[in-house]
Amino acid sequence: MSTTATYLETEVKFLAPDLAAWRAKLLAAGASPASPRVFERNVRYDNAWDGLQRKGQLLRLRQDARVRLTFKGIPLHSAAAEAKVREELEVTLSDFDTMALLLSRLGFEPKQVYEKYRETFTLDGVEVVLDEMPFGEFLELEGEETAIRAVAARLGLDWQQRILDNYLMIMGRVKAAYALAFDDLTFDNFRDLPVDVAALFAGDA
Repeated sequence: MSTTATYLETEVKFLAPDLAAWRAKLLAAGASPASPRVFERNVRYDNAWDGLQRKGQLLRLRQDARVRLTFKGIPLHSAAAEAKVREELEVTLSDFDTMALLLSRLGFEPKQVYEKYRETFTLDGVEVVLDEMPFGEFLELEGEETAIRAVAARLGLDWQQRILDNYLMIMGRVKAAYALAFDDLTFDNFRDLPVDVAALFAGDA
């Protein structure tokens, strides 16, 4: 029987402008390509009173090369942890539209859409993803925290510059900073919109 610990996700993000350079650096470091660059469309679902979001939980339906439904629990806080740790439960599905209909029948509504292009590698037991978001480019590390820190050091990433926010939280910061009138994190919404995400994190280190 699986234990709760089996479903814990541990990850950190870093700002990573120039993904082509990071791709070359990963390959030079011996990283193995795990999944080619793919477009993702994600829809966040919640009930009418935003009960999941209010508790810091996430219910997401994702379409890329596969269809997946994911639940993410409340982030776990530990004085010893320097990465984001939270429960993640995920299942692979055969039909995005039917799952969306099923969620609506259960009382969940589509609340927010977010898009990205993602390319995935593995390096020393750590999943490394290069994410092209509508508002910037990021590198994400997922695995055991000690392995994550080792890979970050190997790639020359400054641990003090790590980001623990998820992309929807970053979207919230961007929306507030730029007084945006929309919630969906899509490439169409951000086309020709000058956003400097690095400036938002400049004072966080």
